[in-house]
Amino acid sequence: MATTFLPEEVAELVAVRRDLHQHPETAFQEVRTSGLVAERLRALGLEVRTGVGRTGVLATVKGARPGRTVLLRADMDALPIHEENEVPYRSQHDGAMHACGHDCHTSILLALAKRFARDAATQAGDVRFCFQPAEEQGGGAEAMIADGALEPKPDAAFGLHVWQTLPIGKVGVTPGPFMAAVDEFRVTIRGVGAHAAMPEAGRDPVLCLAHVVTALQAIASREVDPLKEVVVSVTQLRAGSAFNIIPPSAWMNGTVRVFDPAIWEALPGRFERIVRGVAQAFECEAEIEYLRYNRPTVNDKAMAALATEVAAEVVGADNVIDDIRTMGGEDFASFLARVPGCFIAIGSRNEERGLIYEHHHPRFDVDERALEIGAEILMRMARRFLERG
Repeated sequence: MATTFLPEEVAELVAVRRDLHQHPETAFQEVRTSGLVAERLRALGLEVRTGVGRTGVLATVKGARPGRTVLLRADMDALPIHEENEVPYRSQHDGAMHACGHDCHTSILLALAKRFARDAATQAGDVRFCFQPAEEQGGGAEAMIADGALEPKPDAAFGLHVWQTLPIGKVGVTPGPFMAAVDEFRVTIRGVGAHAAMPEAGRDPVLCLAHVVTALQAIASREVDPLKEVVVSVTQLRAGSAFNIIPPSAWMNGTVRVFDPAIWEALPGRFERIVRGVAQAFECEAEIEYLRYNRPTVNDKAMAALATEVAAEVVGADNVIDDIRTMGGEDFASFLARVPGCFIAIGSRNEERGLIYEHHHPRFDVDERALEIGAEILMRMARRFLERG
């Protein structure tokens, strides 16, 4: 591993991460976190804008010479999970935990702000630092964009995520689709209640809903190119109050995941057509809520090539993986939909030390060497982009 970070800089990276880990704050509640971020940025002499997208923070390091602008982003929010790790930096807030590594991302971006501020006199172009709230529940990226995070529009946007399925020392850079869109659906089927022994007297919403669940699988199996991945998962079903009563309504909840932007655009119409068609066949009515959280996270191929080049310098070409994809979602997609860029995965798993628990698990924790690796790669990505301007 080849990095330019001094031991004291690495120690600060870890210390900041552990402080943030001890004080997790969930979506749009990142008051202490954003305050700490703003304080550290002001200490670097930067002009800081707070309250962007409610609790987001923006600051820019302006180079001494004109050039392009690159945006670097870190998410700050934690999850509503009770931590089960027994470590000195365990969460001090019951029911909240950095179980996805956003404490790592924020620490990395603060370290880079310090580096770029120090070297501004030799820099061409600007680096905009974007500390984003509410990635986990979605909405944080769009809120910051609505508040001007992309004004004036940068020339590129880069971000990273610690990645617990990749061993420490590995880096994932995937050209094109990397993470899936995240949609949620809620459907209420309304029929006519009746005695279970006399079903002909009613219109059974439970039977109708069962057919809806089955019919929705046709989206993946019959309506979309089989080489294009689509997942339709019904995760909750609710109906009824007794064994001998056909209820008047039944409800379901679930999610749709897809990589392809064109398929994603067409999904709500397909979903509604199937649900309403089945409901009509059973003489029931359907109420549909179709919610869009994240669009697909799609890396620009040229930016991914730059990231691959840089990552190979840091961890070696053999340790750069180019086919990491997941049906999980990420709202950095909102930035990538507007600005060419790349979102990369930094391996953080260490089986020998028992750091094996996945994201959103109450025992999630990372090999903190990932902080130095991620900081070095993200820094080089930004510098290389500006140098080639």
